[in-house]
Amino acid sequence: MTERHGSAGRSGAGGRPGRTGQGARDGRRGPRARSAQRPAERARRGDPARDTAYLVLRAVEGQGAYANLELPGALRKARVRGRDAAFATELVYGSLRMQGLYDAVVQIAADRPVAGIDAPVLDVLRLGVHQLLGMRVPDHAAVSATVALARSHVSQGAGGFVNAVLRRVGERSRQEWVEAVTAGLEDPLARLAVEHSHPEWIVRALRAALIAHGGTAQQAGVELPELLVAHNTPAPLTLVARPGLVEDAALVGAGAQPSPVAPTAWTLPGGDPGVLSGVRDGRIAVQDAGSQLLTLALAQAPLDGPDRRWLDLCAGPGGKAGLLAALALQRGASLRANEVAPHRAELVRHTLRAALEAGADVEVTVEDGRVVGTQEPGTYDRVLVDAPCTGLGALRRRPEARWRRSPADLTGLGPLQRELLVSAVDAVRPGGLVAYATCSPHLAETTLVVGDLLKRRTDVELLDVRPHLRDRDGVPLPGTGTEGESWAQLWPHRHGTDGMFVALLRRR
Repeated sequence: MTERHGSAGRSGAGGRPGRTGQGARDGRRGPRARSAQRPAERARRGDPARDTAYLVLRAVEGQGAYANLELPGALRKARVRGRDAAFATELVYGSLRMQGLYDAVVQIAADRPVAGIDAPVLDVLRLGVHQLLGMRVPDHAAVSATVALARSHVSQGAGGFVNAVLRRVGERSRQEWVEAVTAGLEDPLARLAVEHSHPEWIVRALRAALIAHGGTAQQAGVELPELLVAHNTPAPLTLVARPGLVEDAALVGAGAQPSPVAPTAWTLPGGDPGVLSGVRDGRIAVQDAGSQLLTLALAQAPLDGPDRRWLDLCAGPGGKAGLLAALALQRGASLRANEVAPHRAELVRHTLRAALEAGADVEVTVEDGRVVGTQEPGTYDRVLVDAPCTGLGALRRRPEARWRRSPADLTGLGPLQRELLVSAVDAVRPGGLVAYATCSPHLAETTLVVGDLLKRRTDVELLDVRPHLRDRDGVPLPGTGTEGESWAQLWPHRHGTDGMFVALLRRR
């Protein structure tokens, strides 16, 4: 690459061979810039949206925070609202999602490994690259504002370095950079990993899962890029209307729309769920439609014998327990919501407040789920095991997870998942049902866990869960598995849900 020297006369996207202005950049996505025509003026008076995005990114990268937990409070503290809040949100989530690609771009533009760039400076660069390659921010505004950010939060010298790197980045379109950073990669999966900003081991695991759940290698080759794109696309804001606790009219009046995916699911396009009184008092909650589907499947599957005692073995933070509690209230059943971590058990109690006020028979307990089956054998009629997992099915909501997880995590989680499933089977009565669920499509956390149990326990049978995964019209969802499969895998690119897995078991 030829380095461009000097900045006089460089304005916007002009001065590049073969390109004419802002609209020429390939792959631009995201909200329009706010007041981007006057970056110098904005820099003088401060830029709360970019400042907030930077501070959140530092908390995520430097302190292990989660963006979905860190960002709302940071926006409130800085009093960033409306379009500025949307801009800051896109900066944070977009930079985290595309971190792998952007780091590869920075490495070329800076002519040094990203490992040799100080972490605060690298975070500033990621924010700048996202504005240049992933948002509709004019080049001069993106560079100027990001340089000001570096000078404000890092140092004057960092500002000069950021200026030089971002000017180089701005000389190419997104697609040109993708071609540059993938040049020489012959393995198509390695190329996909870089282009779509996923660790390669995750890309390979997703391909294996697509094939295992009925796809051919050729079909997986078509679907895999679609799945990766879905992971990099913001998830819709989905609500659960807890049955019997809220009327549909309350959601319609607030601008919510019924989701076709699940009978209890609603979407709130561009809205703030906090304005709904039902959200504030626990009758409505933010919850992915996939989580709702598997909870409904357990509650609605036919059961012989008594149906009075339900158990959520790993209930924290309480989303599925909240739906189960509402359903149990309608059916005259009791629910034990168990959680091993005391602080998460408090979240469960808070989530269940509306059901409790309505008279639901719900108990929140703090116990290691692995011992519940020994302590209360054959006690429950329906048991949900929402097992701790890598969360690879929720990458569109938790973009930092892809960079924090590693194959080594599977080694630690596997035994825990198996022990929890055994405990659930021990806790359910003969004839009772157990739903095993994970928010991950990784085979080591899904079919292999259930398969191991079936090999070791002759008193357990696998039921077909797919007929119980029904959309708002009562029709079983297509594409959750193939003929001969009894478990189900939901996919973001097929169903618009998180990548949830569920298997339904019956104790003989």
